[in-house]
Amino acid sequence: MPQQPPRPEPDRITDLSRLKAFTNPLRMQLYRLLYAAGSATASQLSEQVDQAPSLVSYHLRKLAELGFVAEASGWSTDGRERWWQVASEGGWGFRESDLAGTPEGAAVVGAVTHGLIDSRTAQYRAYLGQGAAWGREWTDAAFSSEWLLDLTPAELAELGEELQELSRRWRERGKASRAAGDTADREHVSVHLYGFPFRP
Repeated sequence: MPQQPPRPEPDRITDLSRLKAFTNPLRMQLYRLLYAAGSATASQLSEQVDQAPSLVSYHLRKLAELGFVAEASGWSTDGRERWWQVASEGGWGFRESDLAGTPEGAAVVGAVTHGLIDSRTAQYRAYLGQGAAWGREWTDAAFSSEWLLDLTPAELAELGEELQELSRRWRERGKASRAAGDTADREHVSVHLYGFPFRP
């Protein structure tokens, strides 16, 4: 039986100075675009974020200094323009308990978390506003669900790990299909999952 390649683990941020990079909404947006695209130049990204290529290039260099993005080798055709990619295929994440023990840490964690929620909400609102343009096949396939569960903290953590594993499996399947040339009807799909305690 062939051995499975090691699965990429998320880059777990434990240094507050690294997490601060994502208090800048443009850096968050650039990272997400690169993660979806696989690789891109500053000029390509600048068109998507409606910012000057020089500003985009500056922020990409800052993300590279902190280990979030890296130059993508083998993409440049003339050696003049730099191609970028995310540094870890597993993405990045953090635990609040690692970083929020000081007022500054709590503020940074809060700013990044709120920025993530704002970005995801804006993306979903954009889809809702474009629903008719996607057509029935896509709108019927899209989903939005909420489940109310009774769990312990350990069970919630286990559920999160299972959902992440499921998402990783589908991401790898999509990448393999695209690499094999199966691109018909294939689009980037964003899946947002939240799990948090509440008291009614």
